[in-house]
Amino acid sequence: MIIINGTMGVGKTAVSKELQKLLPDCVFLDGDWCWDMSPFIVNHETKEMVLDNISYLLNNFISCSVFENIVFCWVMHEQSIIDNVLSRLKLTDCKVHKFSLVCSEEALISRLKNDIAAKIRSEDIIERSVPRLKNYDKMDTVKIDVSHISAKDAAEIIFRHIMQ
Repeated sequence: MIIINGTMGVGKTAVSKELQKLLPDCVFLDGDWCWDMSPFIVNHETKEMVLDNISYLLNNFISCSVFENIVFCWVMHEQSIIDNVLSRLKLTDCKVHKFSLVCSEEALISRLKNDIAAKIRSEDIIERSVPRLKNYDKMDTVKIDVSHISAKDAAEIIFRHIMQ
């Protein structure tokens, strides 16, 4: 299983989709799919629900003999979130690779402004995402700086790393 982590707008989904193309027998799960709701409510109940949803899906993918590779991406801005997700999984015979996508503040702001202009994200995303960048330095993950590389390039770096 490959975990791809990072703040909002850093490129997790794009990198994950590119990585899925490189890996044989691969399934991709974006954690955001597990709580795509309107209105979007973040409280104890919905946080627990999304963790249950994610762990249910990941455990089913892990136990399915069809899949050799699982790519999971989500905003997990604290080590405790990754640890919580992993503690819910049946990881016997499953190797876990953990990556955090990081970038410069300037690169992130530029990406987010493009998303805002394309009406993919709301204006408040910059003030919510940028302060989280520093959190990823402290995490037990391999860091991939995506400031000046494409999603395809980042996926190739991850692919080479997991194939070692």
